[in-house]
Amino acid sequence: MSATDDAHDDGDLGTLYVVGIGPGLPGDMTQRAKDVIRNADCVIASNLYQEFLRRDGTLPPEDAVADGDERTDGSRSSSDPRSDGGTVASASQGGRDQEIIRSTMGRQIELAREAFERVRNGEDVAHVSGGDPNVYGKSDLLFVMAREDGAEDVPIEIVPGVTAALGGAANLGAPLSNDFCTISLSDKWRGWAEIEEKLRAAAISGFVIVLYNCWRNYERAVEIVREERSDDVRVAIFNDACRGDAGRNGEDQTITTLGEAVEHDDQVAGMGTSLLIGTHETEVWENDYERFLVTPRGGRDVDDF
Repeated sequence: MSATDDAHDDGDLGTLYVVGIGPGLPGDMTQRAKDVIRNADCVIASNLYQEFLRRDGTLPPEDAVADGDERTDGSRSSSDPRSDGGTVASASQGGRDQEIIRSTMGRQIELAREAFERVRNGEDVAHVSGGDPNVYGKSDLLFVMAREDGAEDVPIEIVPGVTAALGGAANLGAPLSNDFCTISLSDKWRGWAEIEEKLRAAAISGFVIVLYNCWRNYERAVEIVREERSDDVRVAIFNDACRGDAGRNGEDQTITTLGEAVEHDDQVAGMGTSLLIGTHETEVWENDYERFLVTPRGGRDVDDF
């Protein structure tokens, strides 16, 4: 049975899949995510994610895709007229037609409603989210929109992916082996007073902290944590985790200390940057090849195993 074979059990409805693709490159996606995207009637994804998904054929190659209403075989698609010109394309995927819609930041409400209508018309829709849909991804948007629009009839399924905290931590070794939390520094929906309260509580509680959206106020966040933690606590700054050279800025990581973190402003390259702030137990360990960060679980040593 394919990933979407069970989607049409409820009458003629399709299913809306919110698909986490992790960093986006094929090797770091789950097989479930690949299967859902390949089998979907419609895929909603940004240009960058479309590029990633074409690398192993999860999406058809770009030269097999036709813009607008005309398919590569000369037939006409049923593209939704509400979509902006040039954002809908059609291709053949596994011998059947698949529509690909370009996702942009300013059209998320419109795209959510279009996804609901497509599902009601019997289509399986894969709404692609970077990382994991539940970690500052697309899942809350789709559920809030479903509630707002009374879309209780639309089946929704979340397909998990690897979030930046986990991808970056894997490259760094074992920094998240004890309790940790993630905090977004974006104040678009949460005021800075609330963000500061969370930072201080996490620092006092001894969590390893992973900061997202570090291009906003990361220096301010670091100074707050410094009030509760020693300056020699280890910090890692990482960009485009697990994306290699395919990301917006290129994958890299820097290990420093809390006291010196703000001196690495050139490493904070945009939305793909995260900061990992360790605890007093987080240590640097080196082998013959590279440096790692390790946070032992509960401070245990070999005898505890």
